[in-house]
Amino acid sequence: MILRGGIIIAIGGIAPALAIGYIGAKSVEAIGRNPEAAGKIMINMLIAMAFAEAIAIYSLILAF
Repeated sequence: MILRGGIIIAIGGIAPALAIGYIGAKSVEAIGRNPEAAGKIMINMLIAMAFAEAIAIYSLILAF
């Protein structure tokens, strides 16, 4: 029972962590290419990171 919750958290935490890292890297790259659009890129980046983080929260709920 405990092992199952740990596996759910591990798998459910790795994917969002990788997604957030990829989103952050690409948004910094986009801001570097077009600094004038930093405001629009930042808003979209934060929304995408929030959706990715929601997956980790869902896995936490399933683990309990």
